[in-house]
Amino acid sequence: MADTDLEQELKTIALQEEKLQFERFDATTAFDIGTRIKALAEKRGVAVAIDIQLHGWPLFYYAMPGTTPNNADWIRRKRNTVMRFHKSSYAIGLQMKQQKTTLAERYGVNPGDYVAAGGGFPLKLRDTGCVGTITVSGLSQKEDHELVVEVLAGFLGQAR
Repeated sequence: MADTDLEQELKTIALQEEKLQFERFDATTAFDIGTRIKALAEKRGVAVAIDIQLHGWPLFYYAMPGTTPNNADWIRRKRNTVMRFHKSSYAIGLQMKQQKTTLAERYGVNPGDYVAAGGGFPLKLRDTGCVGTITVSGLSQKEDHELVVEVLAGFLGQAR
């Protein structure tokens, strides 16, 4: 990815994170979003694991047939990254690429606990900030990210 493409992608993600915020979020909302992600993945014939947490409280988890326990570990690491930086794990990965470094080098975090790969998205309440995560694993990092964004945009009535 060229530097100008990278910069544009980071701007796009920042706009997504700004627009895709909730006024309120609860277990019913998590279930609705989780089942929408599952349905879209099924429609596309792909297998993903889906995790939605609010304040560290698991509200939704589903591992589609074709995923493995490895996907659960990727989710954990992506979720940790989102909760540390309050940004999507895809944005963090692109920032590390742009800076030609890694999370471990830049922040001293354990790669076994954090990963700069797409699929983790911050669950933000408007006027409050990041209160949780919506995370997908099973596709390429960009596809994981885009799956979450597409469902959130539809749910919130926003353009992607």
